[in-house]
Amino acid sequence: MKKTILSLLLIGLAIGAYLYYKNLTTGPEYSLLQAAKAVQDHDPAAFERYVDVSSVTSNLVDQVTAQSSVLGMLNPGGLAMKGALRLLKPQLAQAARQEVQRYVETGSVEAAAAAPKPMGVSVLGVVGKVVGPDSRFKGVKYTHEEGEQALVGLEFTQPRYDTTLVLEVKMRDQGDYWQATEITNTGDILKQVARLEKQRLVGK
Repeated sequence: MKKTILSLLLIGLAIGAYLYYKNLTTGPEYSLLQAAKAVQDHDPAAFERYVDVSSVTSNLVDQVTAQSSVLGMLNPGGLAMKGALRLLKPQLAQAARQEVQRYVETGSVEAAAAAPKPMGVSVLGVVGKVVGPDSRFKGVKYTHEEGEQALVGLEFTQPRYDTTLVLEVKMRDQGDYWQATEITNTGDILKQVARLEKQRLVGK
């Protein structure tokens, strides 16, 4: 009887260890790590396996253009205040894709910035106001899986405002890997950063 119980316990532990390992190597967090590695390796094909660039950048443009009322704080005198961003959405989405591709290929922010931009507007430049050059990745704040969808919260420091921000990435199960399809809270974070910037300026 004891041997039977011990055998069942060992089988249970083995199954648990296998499922844990499988989750580590096929879960949403692992796929994001692979996307980061692809950037380090300057491997666009690998990056696009784990990130649906068209979906992410199109959604990014939608959220950024929806926040034209707060972009003036982050980009004073910019085109956003003239209501032109909404008219440029298709061109902005294409330009954002080119910026991402150049960055992955070269690892150079300067090269990405040199990509053609409609009337000088850079969506990634606006996003750079949120996660700036001094920001550091702190870790995964949370992971919520539900069926074939998952939400992963990535926490970054924001030294300019002495705080941290969490970017929420939506991911889709592709079978043996996950693919990022959207940053869900870009608009909310832009509002938050605009408030922090206003407080910083008032406090000067």
